[in-house]
Amino acid sequence: MNRNRFTPDRGLTTRMVVTMFLIGLLYVVFVGALLALLRGSWPLILVIAGALFIAQFWFSDRIAAFSMGAREVTAEQAPELHGVVDRICALGDLPKPRVAIADSDVPNAFATGRSQKNTLVCATTGLLRRLEPDELEGVIAHELSHVAHKDVAVMTIASFLGILAGIVTRIGLWGGFRRARDPGTAALAILIPLVSAVVYVISFLLTRMLSRYRELSADRSAALLTGRPSSLASALTKVSGQIAAIPTRDLRKVEPFNAFFFAPALSGGASFSRLLSTHPTLEQRLEQLGRITQELDRR
Repeated sequence: MNRNRFTPDRGLTTRMVVTMFLIGLLYVVFVGALLALLRGSWPLILVIAGALFIAQFWFSDRIAAFSMGAREVTAEQAPELHGVVDRICALGDLPKPRVAIADSDVPNAFATGRSQKNTLVCATTGLLRRLEPDELEGVIAHELSHVAHKDVAVMTIASFLGILAGIVTRIGLWGGFRRARDPGTAALAILIPLVSAVVYVISFLLTRMLSRYRELSADRSAALLTGRPSSLASALTKVSGQIAAIPTRDLRKVEPFNAFFFAPALSGGASFSRLLSTHPTLEQRLEQLGRITQELDRR
């Protein structure tokens, strides 16, 4: 096992194990249902399911980085950002990840990678321009705590089922049903989209619940590692306030990557919207950081 100095979180570990178990069970049921409904197409289903899983696991980090326009930078090109990453890695006893910058005015950061060996941490130009060095350290510590806790890889795998549900449904509707001539075709046309919809909703809610908890866990680990919860709270407040000033059309372009971000590009205030959110509310995050400040003051 890779050991580091980021505060372990048994609650996060338990939630990741339970989520992966439920997602795995749902995956088995989903594929089993498709095999039963599309008897003649089972080889195609298995090949597609396997290929998509491998692609999702091995290339999701590259896809996310490419989609966000992240470009790797050297220490000479971005000395301040590299210096912050070096300090956090030294504090947390983590191998240094690849460092990238995304040319975007949306102030944010994210980390991707299947493991600590192939991690990439990225900050946007908007974030680098707005934050003070201590605030930037808090954000980078937050992102690297995701890597230390291995929840980036878990989220990558957990999100796979929802993607598979939609793709297999389209394949069945566009391909398999057209060749079928038996009376059961009409029933299949109803059952497969229904099964797919149920699977998607369940997997979506499971990953959203895990995502909200892992953000709180990353905040806590970052605050304890740096010893400056107030700097992370300041960064959160500043980033959330600045994001609110960004044009909505620009935020919608990056909204699909909310699960990767330090702070969501768009978030709703209604209780139902919170249920679907990838992040806890700003109030929840600041309240937790306030409690950590009190804990550290008592030591």
